[in-house]
Amino acid sequence: VAETKLNEASSRSHTVFRINISSTCQETGSTRLSQLNLVDLAGSEGVSKTQADGLRLREGSNINRSLLALSNVINKLSTASKQFINYRDSKLTRILQRAISGNASTAIICTITPSNY
Repeated sequence: VAETKLNEASSRSHTVFRINISSTCQETGSTRLSQLNLVDLAGSEGVSKTQADGLRLREGSNINRSLLALSNVINKLSTASKQFINYRDSKLTRILQRAISGNASTAIICTITPSNY
């Protein structure tokens, strides 16, 4: 966290908390594996509003770049076309590849500022 003009304790990175879950059927001995990912995405930032410079400006640029890569992947997954999906555009999309594609259930909870911005 660091201070910007919008927030005195602004999150400067994304956080991914992954829990690996396994269960074994006692009758058959088969094992099921699952992952639960809890992700806190740092917010998108406008330089004019945060008045960031130096390190804070670079952090904000990286936050925005990874959010853009994630939205590009989600957009391609949600269309019927068979476009190539480049998960390697961002560490975030690479980490979450299994969670946002294939046989996964995803829930998104958004918190949005009531600010006039």
